[in-house]
Amino acid sequence: MIHELRIYEAIPGKLPELNKRFDTITLGYFKKYDMKVVGFWTDEFGDNTKLTYILEFNDINHRQEAWAKFRADEERAKAFAETEKNGPLVARVTNSILTPTYYSPLR
Repeated sequence: MIHELRIYEAIPGKLPELNKRFDTITLGYFKKYDMKVVGFWTDEFGDNTKLTYILEFNDINHRQEAWAKFRADEERAKAFAETEKNGPLVARVTNSILTPTYYSPLR
């Protein structure tokens, strides 16, 4: 099992819209493409423009296939475009693939 850590840096003032998009659109497509959400977080302190989340996949192939289907989904792309009709919500996305150590309780 692997985990993907993703951090979205929202355009200043757009974090509420980004959270709404995840809640009302993105989560449905994650479920559709078997992308298991471990959790979502926002920063308690600081500039509060970041949305951090972790997805769980069986292996790297599962991850690649799921993301490919997610990105190719035309209905999803249209829904995302509608949320950005007044400009983009995200300035930058970073991600890391996390592999648990042999002693990690979460594997």
